[in-house]
Amino acid sequence: MTTAPGRSVSANGRSYRWMSRPLVVVCVDGCEADYINQAIQAGAAPYLEKMCAKGASLLGECVVPSFTNPNNISIVTGVPPAVHGICGNYFYDREADEEVMMNDAKYLRADTLLAGFSNAGAKVVVITAKDKLRTLLGKGMKAVCFSAEKADQLTTENNGIAGVLGLVGKPLPKVYSAGLSEFVFAAGVKIMARDRPDVMYLSTTDYVQHKHAPGTPAANDFYRMMSGYLEQLDAMDVTIALTADHGMNAKTDAAGAPQIIFLQDWFDARIGAKKARVILPVTDPYVAHHGSLGSFATAYLPAGADLAGLSAKLRKLRGVELVLSRAEAAAQFELPPDRIGDVVVVSERLYVIGTSPSRHDLSGLDAPLRSHGGVSEQLVPLLFNRPLVDVDPERRLRNFDIFDLALNHTA
Repeated sequence: MTTAPGRSVSANGRSYRWMSRPLVVVCVDGCEADYINQAIQAGAAPYLEKMCAKGASLLGECVVPSFTNPNNISIVTGVPPAVHGICGNYFYDREADEEVMMNDAKYLRADTLLAGFSNAGAKVVVITAKDKLRTLLGKGMKAVCFSAEKADQLTTENNGIAGVLGLVGKPLPKVYSAGLSEFVFAAGVKIMARDRPDVMYLSTTDYVQHKHAPGTPAANDFYRMMSGYLEQLDAMDVTIALTADHGMNAKTDAAGAPQIIFLQDWFDARIGAKKARVILPVTDPYVAHHGSLGSFATAYLPAGADLAGLSAKLRKLRGVELVLSRAEAAAQFELPPDRIGDVVVVSERLYVIGTSPSRHDLSGLDAPLRSHGGVSEQLVPLLFNRPLVDVDPERRLRNFDIFDLALNHTA
């Protein structure tokens, strides 16, 4: 057991007490609270039910845009994107004049709490489902850090560990499968039992949540699996803290057809072809289950464009919830202004935003479209296997408060 009375680690203006026992923080990708509630009601997740009854069950807000990268990085830094700089999975790099994935550690503007504990002497383990997060989460760490996606390519030099497939006793999982997330949990259990790290961060994929609504058999099966692995971790006398990077909603009409606002086409028709540049921050290499369609977009407009007039027209468009200037969006959503466009558009709960139909391949969808990105996917669970103490009832809770709550407020 790790004990260090009086010790603490500071990161980005916040102080965190040293662990009295190992801490496991879990980010369940795409997990709105109803997934857990429905699984519990179906009797599929007895350990999650136990967490809610004997520990603490709260709701918090994720950051907007409600996508994977900005929220995972907020969770491990304890601050919003305005501080750490990661405001999407994908963005327009003005200096390089190119649209790029924001998964290189060079884009991260803040130190992570994981690196802070690692450099203070704690044994840290980070396991992600997809490899896109690994370099961001692992920045500055002297620790174990790997993805389930690349579990067959690990080296001690690059990942702090090797031979994980043999340790876990499972084959390399497919990227588009529930098995990718299960591998994260299975590896976490094996490594905790063997090495007993001080801090473990587990981050899953939202493949199941994109395809299956809360309470469906496939969704309940996923939470049954997760509940079982968490119960095994709990038996090792650890603190478990669980949250999500974002929620998930259907983005269809009553007949199940996708409801898409093609924003690039909209601008092209009003100010000329390719005069505006629409960026969809949901974009990543894993598009089969969402077609790069999410509920948040930003657009760069040409010099002299009538921003006020265009924004007024956009607000009248069916399916649009918010239209904000760069300054307004940066202030409201705590975003870095230099990494968003002149205007930010957020769609309503049942709508997504695209560019042009030809740029979105929906052939991989074998279920009605479900996605995220807007304020409608902002509420996420905060679950703990131990009671919380001294939490201000009026405090605005965020998913990136999870380390603070787990280390500074657990009984």
